[in-house]
Amino acid sequence: MEKKDYKNVFVFAEQREGVIQPVAFELLGKARDLADVLGEKVVAIFLGYGIKDQAQTLVEYGADEVIVVDTPELKDYLSEQYSQAVYQIIEERKPNIVLYGATTIGRDMAPRLASRLKAGLTADCTKLEIQPDKEGELDLHSTRPAFGGNLMATIVCPNTRPQMSTVRPGVMQKMQRQPGRQGVVTEFMPKFDTSKFKVKLVKTIKADKQVADISEAKILVSGGRGVHNKEGFDKLQALADVVGGQVASSRAMVDNGVMPHECQVGQTGKTVRPTLYVACGISGAIQHLAGMEESDFIIAINKDKFAPIFSVADLGIVGDLHKIVPMLTERLKKEAGE
Repeated sequence: MEKKDYKNVFVFAEQREGVIQPVAFELLGKARDLADVLGEKVVAIFLGYGIKDQAQTLVEYGADEVIVVDTPELKDYLSEQYSQAVYQIIEERKPNIVLYGATTIGRDMAPRLASRLKAGLTADCTKLEIQPDKEGELDLHSTRPAFGGNLMATIVCPNTRPQMSTVRPGVMQKMQRQPGRQGVVTEFMPKFDTSKFKVKLVKTIKADKQVADISEAKILVSGGRGVHNKEGFDKLQALADVVGGQVASSRAMVDNGVMPHECQVGQTGKTVRPTLYVACGISGAIQHLAGMEESDFIIAINKDKFAPIFSVADLGIVGDLHKIVPMLTERLKKEAGE
C-alpha cells in the first residue's frame, strides 16, 4: 500500500481497572490538533473488559470514533493479549498515525507493535507536529529529549506507515470536555492466537500509595540541591500545606535518598504542568526544565542570580530559600487568617 492509503490519527486510550487514564485524554487533545491539520479523523482504541459503556467519554474528549474491544481476555493488561488486539485493529484500519502514552503499558506494548508492523516508533515525545516534506507530503515530526536531555531530537518516519510515538504523560493539553458530542462507537472482536499466551496473571499486589501523584497536582513546591536535607523539605511541605499544594523534587535529592522517586520532576522523573510551580534551590538543568517548563506560572527561589531556572521563571527571588520560604509561609498564613 502507498502512504496515501493510510488515514486518520489513532490513540491508544489506556484504562486501568476500568478507569480511563488522564494520558488518554491528553493524547486525544493532541490527536485532534494533528487530525485537523491533516483533514482526517481521530479514532480511539479502547481495550478492556466491562468498559464499553465508557466509550462516549472518549468521544466527548475529542474522538470521532471509538473502536472498543470488550472481552474477558483483556480484563488485565498482559502484553501478548493486548498486542494481538491492537495489531489486528491497525492491520485492518490502516491508520496514518498511532499515539500511545509513555506509561509502563505504552512503553511495553508500542515497541512490540512497531516490530510486528515493521514501522517506526519514537519514544518519550514531548512535542508532535505535522510538517511537509520536500515533495509536499505531510509527515509527523516527533520531538524528544536526547543525550540525557542535553538536546532535543526531532524524528521523522517518511517511508513507513503508521507513524507511531509514545508521549510523556502531562505534556499535552487535553481538550475541554464537550458533553453530548456525537461520535461513532464500533465494536471489534480480535481473533486471538491463544497458543502465544505464555504469561498469566497470578496475583496483583498494589503498592501502598502514600505519595500523591505529582503529575496531577495544580500547585507544586519543588526542591533541589539547595534544600540540603529532610529538614529543608519540611519547610517546603509547610508552604505546600498553606497553598494547598504538593512537594516535589529534583533528581539530585532523589539520588541522595532524601526524597522518593515518585516525587521527582524531570527527564528521568515525571513531567508536570501545574498552575503554579515554586522551584526552591533548583539550578535549572535542562533535564529538570524538560519536566516542568510548561507550568502556567513559575516562581524560582535561588541564591545564584545566574541560575538557569530564572530563564524560565515568571517571577524570580534571589536569596536564601531557608529564610525566604518560612517567611513566605508565615505571610500566607496571616493572609489566610490562620
